[in-house]
Amino acid sequence: MELKNKNILVTGADGFIGSHLVEKLLAEGCRVRALSYYNSFNYWGWLEQIKPNPLLEVISGDIRDPHFCKEITKNTDVVFHLAALIAIPYSYVAPDSYVDTNVKGTLNICQAAKENGVQRVIHTSTSEVYGTALYVPIDEKHPLQPQSPYSASKIGADAMAMSFFLSFELPLVIARPFNTYGPRQSARAIIPTIISQIAAGKKEIQVGDITPTRDFNYVEDTCDGFIALAKCDEAIGKSVNVSSNFEVSVEDTFLLVRKLMNSDVKFIQDASRIRPKNSEVFRLWGDNTLIKNLTGFSPKHSLESGLKKTIDWFQNPENLKNYKTHIYNV
Repeated sequence: MELKNKNILVTGADGFIGSHLVEKLLAEGCRVRALSYYNSFNYWGWLEQIKPNPLLEVISGDIRDPHFCKEITKNTDVVFHLAALIAIPYSYVAPDSYVDTNVKGTLNICQAAKENGVQRVIHTSTSEVYGTALYVPIDEKHPLQPQSPYSASKIGADAMAMSFFLSFELPLVIARPFNTYGPRQSARAIIPTIISQIAAGKKEIQVGDITPTRDFNYVEDTCDGFIALAKCDEAIGKSVNVSSNFEVSVEDTFLLVRKLMNSDVKFIQDASRIRPKNSEVFRLWGDNTLIKNLTGFSPKHSLESGLKKTIDWFQNPENLKNYKTHIYNV
């Protein structure tokens, strides 16, 4: 399936990955309707960073409203569904909101897509659904383990999405990205929290547990993976990892960032940033064999090259001022 000249809806377009995906789709020649979470300030999140484009329409709303979802999916060819609550720490505080947004919101988008004859839905999952690896690399057959209310809500959302393929033949793909990083990411994530604190001149930075391993993917690669899956007819009905097939510890990531930023900063462990004992995901390493076989996709960025781009962005004072480096961003 070619995307050029298609009518595309991106939910969660105001967020970190969503805003980058919008830019990629515009470059593909798509007509993009970008959904920003409604607020009375008419603030469009990271979409504010994107230059006006005749192919781009920004709308505001909430996927928790099924009638709204039905309206915005009319005359739509492809839906990239990224809208979700994603912060793991906040899911301990407000788990009900994660069910409303992630599970019910996904139901609303799938139901609307089915009723309006959408040709392709790319539903966004997360590597957190796997929990701590029982074996590595983690392929798509790995058991799902709900180690946080967030991951439980995403397991539910994935199941809801797949049910629409199996029950109604909705042409749907579940894209399962591993740990995406890059410009515009929230400081609740480990890489931007390290970079932003160093860029702000701190001599000691606060982090949580540094022993877990992660499979880090630069945001442009993640978006390229999503687009490749949208174009691939053979991916319909499948859950597909978008990963680097490489793991690195949080500690080694910290040391690499510190080296690239020519810093001698030290880290101190902040107890408030540590997950409950049985909730921490200690090892993630994603097998990307399936996406390679289906689409030929392979990440273009090494961890070091992606970190350099990310550091350059954060070191721009105009970008850094968007971050409150003195508080823990839940």
